[in-house]
Amino acid sequence: MSNDVKQPHIAVGFDDVSDKVIVCGEPDRVNRIATLLERSEQIAENREYRIISGYYQDHKITVCSTGIGSPSALIALEELTLCGAKYIVRVGSAGALQGNIGLGELIVAEGAVRDEGGSKAYVSSSYPAVASRPLTTEIERYLTEHAYPAHYGIVRSHDSFYTDEEDKICEHWSRKGVLGADMETSALFTVGKLRGIQVASILNNVVLYQQNVQEGVSEYANANDITVQGEMMAAKAALAALCRC
Repeated sequence: MSNDVKQPHIAVGFDDVSDKVIVCGEPDRVNRIATLLERSEQIAENREYRIISGYYQDHKITVCSTGIGSPSALIALEELTLCGAKYIVRVGSAGALQGNIGLGELIVAEGAVRDEGGSKAYVSSSYPAVASRPLTTEIERYLTEHAYPAHYGIVRSHDSFYTDEEDKICEHWSRKGVLGADMETSALFTVGKLRGIQVASILNNVVLYQQNVQEGVSEYANANDITVQGEMMAAKAALAALCRC
């Protein structure tokens, strides 16, 4: 693509974006992650997409918000890829589906149940959603080095947590050993694989299993210290992995 062409949704061009990218849902999380970077600069903001680039250990890093859900996350992935992104780590939040996962503990997704609709527009549900092994290995290395509580396995991505049968749905997937639920990971894994880029996902647990969702999200919005710590550790692990790959 021409270097001066701006993407229609994320509003950046090829020269603006690193090949190493962190994506997150919340625009303000971009600012919080950017505090870990040197020479950071906001380069675009359009709709739900806020983009900052900076440097970490002399590597250029781009951080981009995606809003909520798989459709907007996939728009970001597609346009970031057109701008040269090759490695993407989602630093997100999740609700636990297992009782042993505490607030602020991290879930590193190795694969994901594809219960969201965005990736199904590309390929049938029988196509697996799996993480990049090199990125996930480096994330695990960093979290092990820092002795931070983390859980590794399968997550479930979905399109709504206010469905009438939500408790039954969560109980079903809990029995299957799924660790937690978010709304974007499976879409990013699936389409990342189709586009030939490496994608990983680290999710900060902000809702205990069987806790009321509205109560849990409200606590997170009020910046509970434990979940803030989890978010920053996830960001640091993502940065370390991107720099090592």
